[in-house]
Amino acid sequence: MNRAHEEIDPIRLGILWDRLVSICDEIVEGLVRTSFSSIVREGYDVSVVLFDRDARMFAQGTRSIPVFIGTAPTMIRNMLSKFPPDSLKPGDILITNDPIHGTGHLFDISVLRPVFRGEERVGYSMTITHLPDIGGMGFSASATESFHEGIFIPVCRLYDGGELNTFILDLLRANVRTPEQVIGDVMANVGANELGGRQLLDFMAEYGVDDLRPVSEAVRRQSEAAVRSALREIPDAIYRNRLDFEGPSGPLELAVAIDKQDDGLVIDFSGSSPCVSTGINVPLCYSRAMALYAIKCATAPTIPNNEGAALPIQVTAPENCILNALRPFPSAGRHVVGHFVPPLVNGALAEVLSDRVQADSGMADILTFHGRHPDGSPMATLYFLSGGFGAMTELDGRSATPGPSNMAVVPVELWESRTGITIVEKRLVPDSGGAGEQRGGLGQIAVLRNDTGYPLKVFSMANRWQFPARGLMGGGSGSLRRHLLNDNPIPATGMQVLAPGDRLTIVEAGGGGMGDPRRRSRESVHRDVALGFVTEEQAREVYGLDKPLASRGS
Repeated sequence: MNRAHEEIDPIRLGILWDRLVSICDEIVEGLVRTSFSSIVREGYDVSVVLFDRDARMFAQGTRSIPVFIGTAPTMIRNMLSKFPPDSLKPGDILITNDPIHGTGHLFDISVLRPVFRGEERVGYSMTITHLPDIGGMGFSASATESFHEGIFIPVCRLYDGGELNTFILDLLRANVRTPEQVIGDVMANVGANELGGRQLLDFMAEYGVDDLRPVSEAVRRQSEAAVRSALREIPDAIYRNRLDFEGPSGPLELAVAIDKQDDGLVIDFSGSSPCVSTGINVPLCYSRAMALYAIKCATAPTIPNNEGAALPIQVTAPENCILNALRPFPSAGRHVVGHFVPPLVNGALAEVLSDRVQADSGMADILTFHGRHPDGSPMATLYFLSGGFGAMTELDGRSATPGPSNMAVVPVELWESRTGITIVEKRLVPDSGGAGEQRGGLGQIAVLRNDTGYPLKVFSMANRWQFPARGLMGGGSGSLRRHLLNDNPIPATGMQVLAPGDRLTIVEAGGGGMGDPRRRSRESVHRDVALGFVTEEQAREVYGLDKPLASRGS
């Protein structure tokens, strides 16, 4: 019998699957707690994935970034094409930040550890984290070619049979602004993979699993079956959508055609704008991952993530269109455009999956700060804010919640103590969520003051400053994003210098609404007014509420 196709009792499979996900979650927490940068330690810009010995992904951490379920299988194949499995030995650890075969930009480091039981290779553990710096111009969209963006580490051995390749660490130290943070984060990945390998071996011993492939095959097969079953319910047709987004010299366009036949999909991005000379281009690995995420959310959202969910779906795009960028086009800010892929896909499928798709979100706003801490030491750090989440059928959008990514909030107290940048104000913006039977999530305002005593460079890569989050099924659009320096409007993309005492105000975009606002329950509108989410004026003019004050205090 081929052991990769060995049948496993469903109850036992459920137990094994849950245990594997919990192992990934434990590795995530170990990685987070040992990392040096706030983007990992508090922001959870991290993923942990496990593969069987055939390099098939079968488990991912619950708090992993959604996009990495699509990019990790591509990355491991790239790594193993350079170092074939039979050439690996106990104690080997591979590392790379390849943007084309990996996560789409140089700032994500992927670390892979083959797991051996004795001399037998039984699987792989991989961790992926966003580094605070990789040299070059820093994390921004300002580069005009990929060579400006930082150090490119080709696939190489960071450890060879347990011996550290110190040259890689020396190379990083010599090229980054905050070497202690960067090296600390790299070594946190090493430690997490050591934990991952140990946990995987303990799992095999505890449950009497001699070969991970039957478990891997079973969980992947179940996920694939769940997605295919949901796809069969969608009428066969070609579903299309287009949307505009902010480009460096004017609006650009994304296009999609989704060819649904039987239990499979082909998603084609032909017709999208060509690559541009700023760092918002998106390698296909990232575009594909965002498309897979959107389809999984619409078909089998409760199934744990593994490679099986991707098997029914093909994703294509013409080379060097903005969703299939090749080097040397810059791609550091690939999320600026890549985050539009889920709303693009959702909009195409809205007519047949209106009860499953989501209105557009306000999306994340990522700012990079370069300068000095109050003690004079160098600073290179990121600050995340988010607009409102898009609404769904029977579900209001969450306020100030990122989508389609899922980074966590860095607490104000930690941010201020570690940077010397004061958060003067942070609050939700009334009326910013798109009106609808289900309201879009509210955006937020944050006011940051440079109290470091030194000038600060701030790189921003914002979208949604020209094209708001669209509503669906009659829902309204969310509000636009705005940036201000000392109360004066500034571009939401590019670089600004904050002198000591300067204030940067960030007004985040609201999420789109779902359905006709006049159909929203009167109780919900009253509650929105009472909580300050909706003003009395909007309650009257948009939601049609005659006496919004009547329910105050109810």
